[in-house]
Amino acid sequence: MKREPTKPSHITTNNIFEDLGFSPEEAAELKIKSDIFLAIRRTIDTAGHTQRDLCRILDEHQTQVSNLLNGRSSKFSIEKLLRYATRLGLKTTLKVQSAPAPAPTGAKSRTRTRVAA
Repeated sequence: MKREPTKPSHITTNNIFEDLGFSPEEAAELKIKSDIFLAIRRTIDTAGHTQRDLCRILDEHQTQVSNLLNGRSSKFSIEKLLRYATRLGLKTTLKVQSAPAPAPTGAKSRTRTRVAA
């Protein structure tokens, strides 16, 4: 007996935070924050920095560096993450586009954010 292929149970907005039920404003902020955070972590992992290296490079206390390395992104503002990215030699850009007119079917608009590592 053949099984039918699984059909998608929902349609995503390309923003996991919206899919989880956050407001569009919160979802956009969380998406930007996570993109910056992930770029920073990739850079740290690639360079093989130690906590001591990062304390010096980021001009930050060990507890904050520990929070960063342990993925506690809620401890950091977007501004602080941008400062860290700059100190790690990352080039950051933010592109804001006007949203298309809402679709008559009530579909959610899609926002894309890119942080270059």
